[in-house]
Amino acid sequence: MADLVTLVSILVQNLPTEAVVDSAKTVVSGDVDHGLTVLGKGLAFGLAAFGGAIGIGLVFFSAIAGMARQPEQSAQLRTMAFLGFAFIEALALIGFVLTFILK
Repeated sequence: MADLVTLVSILVQNLPTEAVVDSAKTVVSGDVDHGLTVLGKGLAFGLAAFGGAIGIGLVFFSAIAGMARQPEQSAQLRTMAFLGFAFIEALALIGFVLTFILK
């Protein structure tokens, strides 16, 4: 244990100057900022994909239920379902593009 204390005291006496310490802090904080940016991008894309999947599922669930109840309205329900699908998918793609826009 005494050897460890001696070693630590020698290392503390030979610490680098404040400029080197400041540059090390900058590198560490830059890595943290980059990590948070990556985490934010992943979260944005994940939420966009999850929201789009839930929305598309609900649209087609409702369309199939409507076609089962009123088969004579199948053509109109199918058209409305595909329009809803297109709008929801566009929102999911906007969320995907947002991940590349974030800095």
